[in-house]
Amino acid sequence: MIDIAKAGTFKLGDRTVKRLGYGAMQLAGPGVFGPPKDRQAAIAVLREAVASGVDHIDTSDFYGPHVTNQIIREALHPYPDDLVIVTKIGAKRGADASWNKAFSAAELTSAVHDNLRNLGVEILDVVNLRLMFDVHGPAEGPIEEPLSVLAGLQKQGLVRHIGLSNATAKQVADGRKITDIVCVQNQYNLAHREDDALIDSLAATGTAYVPFFPLGGFSPLQSTALSDVAAKLGATPMQVALAWLLTRAPNILLIPGTSSVGHLRENLAAADLELSEETMQALDLIAAEKGT
Repeated sequence: MIDIAKAGTFKLGDRTVKRLGYGAMQLAGPGVFGPPKDRQAAIAVLREAVASGVDHIDTSDFYGPHVTNQIIREALHPYPDDLVIVTKIGAKRGADASWNKAFSAAELTSAVHDNLRNLGVEILDVVNLRLMFDVHGPAEGPIEEPLSVLAGLQKQGLVRHIGLSNATAKQVADGRKITDIVCVQNQYNLAHREDDALIDSLAATGTAYVPFFPLGGFSPLQSTALSDVAAKLGATPMQVALAWLLTRAPNILLIPGTSSVGHLRENLAAADLELSEETMQALDLIAAEKGT
């Protein structure tokens, strides 16, 4: 039996969660749009995650849209007392499966209520405001207006905690002038390390950093150095990539996603890996090879 508690814990808002969680994006159909090919398989993955000790699930009602949250509700409701479900608002899907900005007060309010309804809860544990100034990565832009709307929904008792997604360091600082920011969720992995300084500054304030695409996302990590380390450790490259993130900083919370029970177990087994300083140095070279 995998013991993911070996990976440690960290504070997320007013809750303490295990550092190995689960991201539900892949439970929707191809391109995170429409229903999955096998709904029962998606339900099985969620139930296996919770049975394995996962107490942090990341989702959004714009996955599908609506599909992922409805599957989570079917699989897990009523939810375990220790389960923290984190969602996102700020985007919406077009009929062509495009990802579009949804920052108006009406759109943000509707998104919160959609999440509440589809998850079957009266209050959302954590809501990340997904910034859409550039779909492909963090970009500067004003966040006071949409974040103030979300903070207002928090005051109404619909949202417990607030985070930011796809955010720059400046936007995090600006956000903290409006409300408490309990987590930042950006793309970060062995090959994409633009957030190194941000992660360290967040760690200093006890703020969680949640990397999405920890395994490379739609372009999986591929590196000779990574494969060599994995072979020496008797692990998969993806397990090593996750272990590197866990070792990189104590405030990193992982949410690797999969639609397969087998892959879920493989990902969670990263908790058993311990990386030496020499191994970490070898893996650190991957970012240099990628030019990041």
